[in-house]
Amino acid sequence: MKLATFHNPYLRKPRLGLVFGEHVIDLSGAFTAVLKDEGEEDAEVLGEALLPSSMTAFLRRGRRAREAADRVLFKARSFINKEYGDGLAFKLSEVRLYAPVPRPGKIIHTAGNFREHAKEAEKAKWEFPIPQWISFLKSPSAVVGPYDDIVRPKFVKELDYELEMAIVIGRRGKYISKERAFDHVAGFMVFNDLTARDIQREEMKNGLLNFGKNLDSFAPMGPYLVTKDDVYDPHNLRMELRVNGEVRQSGNTNRLSVSLQEIIEHYSWVVLEPGDVITTGTISGVAAFRENPEKYYLKPGDVMESEIEQLGTMRNKIVGE
Repeated sequence: MKLATFHNPYLRKPRLGLVFGEHVIDLSGAFTAVLKDEGEEDAEVLGEALLPSSMTAFLRRGRRAREAADRVLFKARSFINKEYGDGLAFKLSEVRLYAPVPRPGKIIHTAGNFREHAKEAEKAKWEFPIPQWISFLKSPSAVVGPYDDIVRPKFVKELDYELEMAIVIGRRGKYISKERAFDHVAGFMVFNDLTARDIQREEMKNGLLNFGKNLDSFAPMGPYLVTKDDVYDPHNLRMELRVNGEVRQSGNTNRLSVSLQEIIEHYSWVVLEPGDVITTGTISGVAAFRENPEKYYLKPGDVMESEIEQLGTMRNKIVGE
Protein backbone atom coordinates (compact mmCIF):
# COMPACT_ATOMS: atom_id res chain seq x y z
CA MET A 1 0.00 0.00 0.00
CA LYS A 2 1.23 3.48 -0.90
CA LEU A 3 0.15 6.22 1.48
CA ALA A 4 0.52 9.95 0.93
CA THR A 5 -0.38 13.24 2.55
CA PHE A 6 -2.00 15.40 -0.11
CA HIS A 7 -3.90 18.67 -0.40
CA ASN A 8 -7.56 17.85 -0.90
CA PRO A 9 -8.83 20.61 -3.23
CA TYR A 10 -12.44 20.07 -2.10
CA LEU A 11 -11.70 20.39 1.61
CA ARG A 12 -8.75 22.75 1.06
CA LYS A 13 -6.54 21.05 3.63
CA PRO A 14 -4.02 18.20 3.95
CA ARG A 15 -5.49 14.70 4.12
CA LEU A 16 -4.22 11.14 4.28
CA GLY A 17 -4.46 9.49 0.89
CA LEU A 18 -4.22 6.05 -0.68
CA VAL A 19 -2.23 6.10 -3.92
CA PHE A 20 -3.74 3.81 -6.55
CA GLY A 21 -2.20 4.00 -10.01
CA GLU A 22 -2.29 7.63 -11.15
CA HIS A 23 -4.85 8.63 -8.51
CA VAL A 24 -4.97 9.40 -4.81
CA ILE A 25 -8.04 8.59 -2.72
CA ASP A 26 -9.01 10.48 0.46
CA LEU A 27 -8.90 7.53 2.87
CA SER A 28 -11.00 8.83 5.72
CA GLY A 29 -13.57 10.36 3.40
CA ALA A 30 -13.78 7.20 1.31
CA PHE A 31 -14.16 4.99 4.36
CA THR A 32 -16.93 7.23 5.65
CA ALA A 33 -18.68 6.85 2.28
CA VAL A 34 -18.43 3.07 2.56
CA LEU A 35 -19.96 3.16 6.03
CA LYS A 36 -22.81 5.39 4.81
CA ASP A 37 -23.44 3.00 1.93
CA GLU A 38 -23.73 0.19 4.47
CA GLY A 39 -26.34 2.14 6.43
CA GLU A 40 -24.13 3.15 9.38
CA GLU A 41 -25.92 6.00 11.20
CA ASP A 42 -22.78 7.49 12.76
CA ALA A 43 -20.67 7.13 9.64
CA GLU A 44 -19.04 10.57 9.88
CA VAL A 45 -17.88 10.08 13.46
CA LEU A 46 -16.95 6.42 13.05
CA GLY A 47 -15.12 7.02 9.78
CA GLU A 48 -12.73 9.57 11.29
CA ALA A 49 -12.35 7.55 14.50
CA LEU A 50 -11.42 4.29 12.78
CA LEU A 51 -9.49 5.79 9.86
CA PRO A 52 -8.05 9.20 10.83
CA SER A 53 -7.36 11.81 8.17
CA SER A 54 -3.71 12.45 9.16
CA MET A 55 -0.75 10.11 8.75
CA THR A 56 0.47 10.21 12.35
CA ALA A 57 -3.01 9.57 13.77
CA PHE A 58 -3.47 6.74 11.27
CA LEU A 59 -0.22 5.10 12.38
CA ARG A 60 -1.14 5.49 16.04
CA ARG A 61 -4.52 3.83 15.40
CA GLY A 62 -2.70 0.68 14.35
CA ARG A 63 -4.32 -2.51 13.10
CA ARG A 64 -7.91 -1.26 12.98
CA ALA A 65 -6.96 1.72 10.81
CA ARG A 66 -5.07 -0.56 8.43
CA GLU A 67 -8.07 -2.88 8.17
CA ALA A 68 -10.27 0.10 7.31
CA ALA A 69 -7.74 1.26 4.69
CA ASP A 70 -7.78 -2.23 3.15
CA ARG A 71 -11.55 -1.91 2.72
CA VAL A 72 -11.03 1.30 0.77
CA LEU A 73 -8.29 -0.32 -1.31
CA PHE A 74 -10.70 -3.13 -2.23
CA LYS A 75 -13.11 -0.55 -3.67
CA ALA A 76 -10.44 1.78 -5.12
CA ARG A 77 -11.70 1.65 -8.70
CA SER A 78 -15.21 2.52 -7.54
CA PHE A 79 -13.92 5.72 -5.96
CA ILE A 80 -11.87 6.61 -9.05
CA ASN A 81 -14.97 6.03 -11.21
CA LYS A 82 -16.90 8.36 -8.85
CA GLU A 83 -19.44 5.70 -7.91
CA TYR A 84 -19.41 7.23 -4.43
CA GLY A 85 -19.55 10.81 -5.68
CA ASP A 86 -17.05 13.64 -6.19
CA GLY A 87 -14.32 14.86 -3.86
CA LEU A 88 -12.90 11.47 -2.89
CA ALA A 89 -10.46 10.61 -5.68
CA PHE A 90 -8.09 12.90 -7.57
CA LYS A 91 -5.42 12.60 -10.22
CA LEU A 92 -1.97 12.75 -8.64
CA SER A 93 -0.92 15.23 -11.28
CA GLU A 94 -3.60 17.67 -10.06
CA VAL A 95 -2.86 17.74 -6.32
CA ARG A 96 0.04 18.81 -4.14
CA LEU A 97 1.84 16.11 -2.18
CA TYR A 98 3.26 17.03 1.21
CA ALA A 99 5.83 14.94 3.05
CA PRO A 100 4.02 11.68 3.91
CA VAL A 101 4.71 12.36 7.61
CA PRO A 102 4.54 16.18 7.59
CA ARG A 103 5.87 16.64 11.14
CA PRO A 104 7.62 13.56 12.52
CA GLY A 105 8.00 13.50 16.29
CA LYS A 106 11.72 12.98 15.74
CA ILE A 107 14.07 12.19 12.89
CA ILE A 108 16.99 10.03 14.01
CA HIS A 109 19.63 10.45 11.37
CA THR A 110 22.39 7.87 11.13
CA ALA A 111 25.66 7.92 9.19
CA GLY A 112 28.53 5.62 8.38
CA ASN A 113 26.36 2.61 7.55
CA PHE A 114 27.37 2.62 3.88
CA ARG A 115 31.11 2.16 4.30
CA GLU A 116 31.78 3.27 0.72
CA HIS A 117 30.71 6.76 1.85
CA ALA A 118 33.27 6.66 4.66
CA LYS A 119 35.97 5.48 2.26
CA GLU A 120 35.29 8.29 -0.22
CA ALA A 121 35.60 10.75 2.68
CA GLU A 122 39.03 9.35 3.55
CA LYS A 123 40.12 9.53 -0.07
CA ALA A 124 38.99 13.16 -0.27
CA LYS A 125 40.86 13.91 2.99
CA TRP A 126 37.71 15.08 4.75
CA GLU A 127 38.87 16.43 8.11
CA PHE A 128 36.51 14.33 10.21
CA PRO A 129 36.22 10.51 10.40
CA ILE A 130 32.92 8.77 9.61
CA PRO A 131 32.74 5.70 11.87
CA GLN A 132 29.67 3.50 12.09
CA TRP A 133 26.83 4.50 14.40
CA ILE A 134 27.21 8.27 14.03
CA SER A 135 23.83 9.78 14.83
CA PHE A 136 22.19 13.16 15.25
CA LEU A 137 18.65 14.53 15.29
CA LYS A 138 17.26 16.19 12.20
CA SER A 139 14.77 18.97 12.87
CA PRO A 140 11.13 18.20 11.96
CA SER A 141 10.75 21.86 10.94
CA ALA A 142 13.20 21.21 8.08
CA VAL A 143 10.80 18.71 6.47
CA VAL A 144 9.37 19.54 3.04
CA GLY A 145 7.50 17.53 0.44
CA PRO A 146 8.76 15.41 -2.46
CA TYR A 147 8.30 18.13 -5.07
CA ASP A 148 8.85 21.26 -2.98
CA ASP A 149 11.67 23.71 -3.60
CA ILE A 150 14.89 23.43 -1.62
CA VAL A 151 16.02 26.86 -0.47
CA ARG A 152 19.76 27.55 -0.54
CA PRO A 153 20.30 30.13 2.20
CA LYS A 154 22.12 33.27 1.13
CA PHE A 155 25.03 32.50 3.48
CA VAL A 156 25.55 28.92 2.16
CA LYS A 157 28.04 28.30 -0.66
CA GLU A 158 28.44 24.51 -0.44
CA LEU A 159 25.00 22.88 -0.58
CA ASP A 160 25.26 19.11 -0.86
CA TYR A 161 22.90 16.16 -1.36
CA GLU A 162 22.75 12.83 0.50
CA LEU A 163 20.29 10.22 -0.80
CA GLU A 164 19.04 7.91 1.95
CA MET A 165 16.22 5.52 2.77
CA ALA A 166 13.92 6.39 5.65
CA ILE A 167 12.29 3.89 8.01
CA VAL A 168 8.94 5.02 9.40
CA ILE A 169 7.95 3.69 12.81
CA GLY A 170 4.41 2.36 13.07
CA ARG A 171 4.30 0.92 16.57
CA ARG A 172 5.54 2.34 19.87
CA GLY A 173 8.51 0.63 21.48
CA LYS A 174 11.74 0.88 23.43
CA TYR A 175 14.72 -1.48 23.69
CA ILE A 176 13.46 -3.29 20.61
CA SER A 177 15.34 -6.46 19.66
CA LYS A 178 16.46 -6.85 16.07
CA GLU A 179 14.39 -10.05 15.88
CA ARG A 180 11.20 -8.04 16.48
CA ALA A 181 12.29 -4.76 14.88
CA PHE A 182 10.09 -4.99 11.79
CA ASP A 183 7.02 -5.47 14.03
CA HIS A 184 7.49 -1.77 14.79
CA VAL A 185 7.93 -0.59 11.19
CA ALA A 186 5.09 0.95 9.17
CA GLY A 187 7.05 1.33 5.95
CA PHE A 188 9.73 3.15 4.02
CA MET A 189 10.29 6.45 2.15
CA VAL A 190 12.90 8.23 0.07
CA PHE A 191 14.84 10.81 2.09
CA ASN A 192 17.48 13.40 1.27
CA ASP A 193 19.76 14.79 3.97
CA LEU A 194 20.56 18.20 2.49
CA THR A 195 23.76 19.56 4.01
CA ALA A 196 25.51 22.92 4.05
CA ARG A 197 29.09 21.62 4.01
CA ASP A 198 30.63 24.99 4.82
CA ILE A 199 28.46 25.29 7.94
CA GLN A 200 28.97 21.62 8.83
CA ARG A 201 32.73 21.91 8.55
CA GLU A 202 32.86 24.76 11.07
CA GLU A 203 30.43 23.08 13.46
CA MET A 204 32.29 19.77 13.45
CA LYS A 205 35.42 21.49 14.71
CA ASN A 206 33.48 21.62 17.97
CA GLY A 207 32.12 18.09 17.61
CA LEU A 208 28.65 19.23 16.50
CA LEU A 209 26.23 18.36 13.72
CA ASN A 210 23.57 21.02 13.97
CA PHE A 211 22.53 23.86 11.66
CA GLY A 212 24.55 22.53 8.72
CA LYS A 213 22.00 19.71 8.55
CA ASN A 214 18.92 21.48 9.84
CA LEU A 215 18.29 24.63 7.84
CA ASP A 216 14.84 25.26 6.39
CA SER A 217 13.81 22.77 3.65
CA PHE A 218 16.83 20.51 4.31
CA ALA A 219 14.74 17.35 4.83
CA PRO A 220 12.65 16.46 1.77
CA MET A 221 10.92 13.09 2.09
CA GLY A 222 8.39 11.05 0.14
CA PRO A 223 6.82 10.82 -2.31
CA TYR A 224 4.90 8.09 -0.46
CA LEU A 225 5.08 5.95 2.64
CA VAL A 226 5.24 2.47 1.10
CA THR A 227 4.07 -0.05 3.68
CA LYS A 228 6.51 -2.81 4.55
CA ASP A 229 4.30 -5.54 3.03
CA ASP A 230 4.62 -3.83 -0.37
CA VAL A 231 8.44 -3.75 -0.33
CA TYR A 232 9.72 -7.12 -1.46
CA ASP A 233 13.19 -6.82 0.07
CA PRO A 234 14.22 -3.50 1.68
CA HIS A 235 17.80 -4.79 1.81
CA ASN A 236 18.01 -4.94 -1.98
CA LEU A 237 16.72 -1.68 -3.47
CA ARG A 238 18.52 0.35 -6.14
CA MET A 239 19.25 3.96 -5.17
CA GLU A 240 20.06 6.81 -7.55
CA LEU A 241 20.36 10.57 -7.26
CA ARG A 242 20.47 12.79 -10.32
CA VAL A 243 21.11 16.51 -10.74
CA ASN A 244 19.83 17.99 -14.01
CA GLY A 245 19.66 14.42 -15.34
CA GLU A 246 23.27 13.60 -14.48
CA VAL A 247 23.76 10.62 -12.13
CA ARG A 248 25.62 11.76 -9.03
CA GLN A 249 24.93 8.88 -6.62
CA SER A 250 24.24 5.25 -7.49
CA GLY A 251 24.04 2.36 -5.07
CA ASN A 252 21.89 -0.26 -3.41
CA THR A 253 20.62 -0.93 0.08
CA ASN A 254 22.41 -4.28 -0.14
CA ARG A 255 25.62 -2.32 0.48
CA LEU A 256 24.60 -1.46 4.04
CA SER A 257 27.14 -2.72 6.57
CA VAL A 258 24.40 -3.26 9.17
CA SER A 259 20.83 -4.46 8.76
CA LEU A 260 17.79 -2.23 9.07
CA GLN A 261 16.74 -4.33 12.05
CA GLU A 262 20.07 -3.61 13.76
CA ILE A 263 19.62 0.12 13.12
CA ILE A 264 16.21 0.05 14.80
CA GLU A 265 17.53 -2.01 17.72
CA HIS A 266 20.48 0.34 18.21
CA TYR A 267 18.43 3.55 18.33
CA SER A 268 15.50 2.24 20.35
CA TRP A 269 17.27 3.26 23.54
CA VAL A 270 14.74 6.08 23.34
CA VAL A 271 11.03 5.46 22.93
CA LEU A 272 10.15 5.20 19.25
CA GLU A 273 6.69 6.53 18.48
CA PRO A 274 4.44 6.05 15.43
CA GLY A 275 5.52 8.57 12.82
CA ASP A 276 9.13 8.77 13.99
CA VAL A 277 11.69 8.48 11.19
CA ILE A 278 15.09 6.75 11.19
CA THR A 279 17.39 7.16 8.20
CA THR A 280 20.03 4.79 6.87
CA GLY A 281 22.84 7.21 6.05
CA THR A 282 23.91 7.95 2.49
CA ILE A 283 25.65 6.10 -0.30
CA SER A 284 28.81 7.37 -2.02
CA GLY A 285 28.94 10.15 -4.60
CA VAL A 286 28.29 13.30 -2.56
CA ALA A 287 29.66 16.54 -3.98
CA ALA A 288 32.03 17.28 -1.09
CA PHE A 289 34.10 14.15 -1.66
CA ARG A 290 34.55 14.52 -5.42
CA GLU A 291 37.43 16.11 -7.26
CA ASN A 292 36.60 19.77 -7.82
CA PRO A 293 33.59 19.66 -5.45
CA GLU A 294 32.64 23.27 -6.27
CA LYS A 295 31.53 21.99 -9.65
CA TYR A 296 29.02 19.62 -8.04
CA TYR A 297 27.52 21.63 -5.18
CA LEU A 298 23.85 22.41 -5.72
CA LYS A 299 23.04 25.80 -7.22
CA PRO A 300 19.80 27.73 -7.78
CA GLY A 301 18.08 26.36 -10.86
CA ASP A 302 19.33 22.79 -10.38
CA VAL A 303 16.72 20.03 -10.35
CA MET A 304 17.53 17.14 -8.02
CA GLU A 305 15.88 13.73 -8.43
CA SER A 306 16.13 11.26 -5.53
CA GLU A 307 15.00 7.76 -6.45
CA ILE A 308 14.80 4.43 -4.63
CA GLU A 309 13.43 1.33 -6.32
CA GLN A 310 9.83 0.55 -5.29
CA LEU A 311 9.63 3.69 -3.13
CA GLY A 312 9.42 6.32 -5.87
CA THR A 313 11.19 9.47 -7.02
CA MET A 314 11.32 12.96 -5.51
CA ARG A 315 12.02 15.99 -7.71
CA ASN A 316 13.15 19.15 -5.93
CA LYS A 317 14.28 22.38 -7.53
CA ILE A 318 17.01 24.40 -5.83
CA VAL A 319 16.14 28.07 -5.40
CA GLY A 320 18.04 30.97 -3.94
CA GLU A 321 16.83 32.59 -0.75
